[in-house]
Amino acid sequence: MKVITANRLLNGDVVWLGENGNWVERVTLASTFEGKDQVAQGLAIGQGAEKAQKVVGVYEMDVTLEDGVIVPVRLRERIRAAGPTTHPQFGKQAQAVSA
Repeated sequence: MKVITANRLLNGDVVWLGENGNWVERVTLASTFEGKDQVAQGLAIGQGAEKAQKVVGVYEMDVTLEDGVIVPVRLRERIRAAGPTTHPQFGKQAQAVSA
C-alpha cells in the first residue's frame, strides 16, 4: 500500500495526496494506492500538481494500516509525518488532530 507525498511549494509543508486530488497535511487523511496502475495514476496527479507549481518533489511512499490508521513504514517518512524531532512542541505532532 502506498500514498503520494510532496512538499507544498508555497510554504514547504509536507503534504499527501488526498481525495479528489487535494493535498492534505495529515498522512492519516491521504488516499491509498494499491498496485502499479493505481500508484501510477496517483503519481500522474501529483506530477500534474507539480507542473502547476502547487507542490514539489512528488514521490510514492510505503504505508501500512495500524488499527485502521495509515502509518508510514520508513522512519524518514514517520519523521516527515510527525514533524521535527528536536522540538516536539512544534510541528504536526504538537497539533491535537486524531484524524
